[in-house]
Amino acid sequence: MRDDGKGEGKGEGKGEAGDGGRDGARGEGKAGRAGNGRNETPEQRADRQWQELVQEIRVAQTGVQILFGFLLTVVFTPQFHRLPQTDKTIYVATVVLASMATGALIGPVAFHRIVKGRRIKPQAVVWASRLTFAGIVLLLATLTAALLLVLRVATRNAVAPWLVTGVLVWYVLCWFALPLWARARYTRKG
Repeated sequence: MRDDGKGEGKGEGKGEAGDGGRDGARGEGKAGRAGNGRNETPEQRADRQWQELVQEIRVAQTGVQILFGFLLTVVFTPQFHRLPQTDKTIYVATVVLASMATGALIGPVAFHRIVKGRRIKPQAVVWASRLTFAGIVLLLATLTAALLLVLRVATRNAVAPWLVTGVLVWYVLCWFALPLWARARYTRKG
């Protein structure tokens, strides 16, 4: 599958980078192009960014929905009712976090459905990106809380919080620190 930012059979993204500067039937000259190094109009850029965002959401959304589904079944097991109140509280917090993450990651789909055809795709991309980022932060909290609960039940000792802290640091490094470092290092100045 090509990652050229063109729409998938919907007529989106005509005149993308690599098309030799063609602007299709729009008749836009080079002056109508955004200064983003891709030789695309703001509308084409929004189309490309929307497609990229949808691909990112698919990955995160699948994971959070599977985790949420498993979490929902825990309360119906005999073991759940024997848990100490602290573990039950962690469980409830984890389920609420997973539900919020699911909502945030599905939010861009609902947003798109409601604003589609209103010619505000650049703004839709901004809001959908914000919802996606909120969903990723909530997913981080969900995974951390779920891991804490599982390790508390499995080990019943003081090592669980330390293991969770180590995994949390790993998530933060992979999901936030590394991308921020790469952005600062490799983004063109000016």
